[in-house]
Amino acid sequence: GIASDVNDVYVADSGNDTIRKIVIATGEVTTLAGTAGSPGSANGTGTAALFNNPLGIATDRTNLYIADSGNNTIRKIVIAKGTVTTFAGKAGSFGSANGTGTAALFNNPVGVATVGAVLYVGDTGNNTIRKIT
Repeated sequence: GIASDVNDVYVADSGNDTIRKIVIATGEVTTLAGTAGSPGSANGTGTAALFNNPLGIATDRTNLYIADSGNNTIRKIVIAKGTVTTFAGKAGSFGSANGTGTAALFNNPVGVATVGAVLYVGDTGNNTIRKIT
């Protein structure tokens, strides 16, 4: 997955279980969150956060939203701080339940898109498009 804002490009580096940042003006690549080669599901800042096969990524220019496919969750990163939290879903659980936070369940989400204040999720394992408001 790839998303961009005015200055940067963000990449869901699924093979490394990380979220990468590319500065458009210089081409400099850094790891915004996650630890390469360490799949998992931990909230935290920078390398303290863990992902498991992140695939989709979208931005509202303040936050990044990640389809953390291997964890069946949607994760949120505050770009300015690099702080990662689980936005929806419950790591280790899969299903197709509507709800808020951990009450919502996904099955292999692979894509996310922001439209205004709405987040859409391609929930592949459930053959559905989900909407988070």
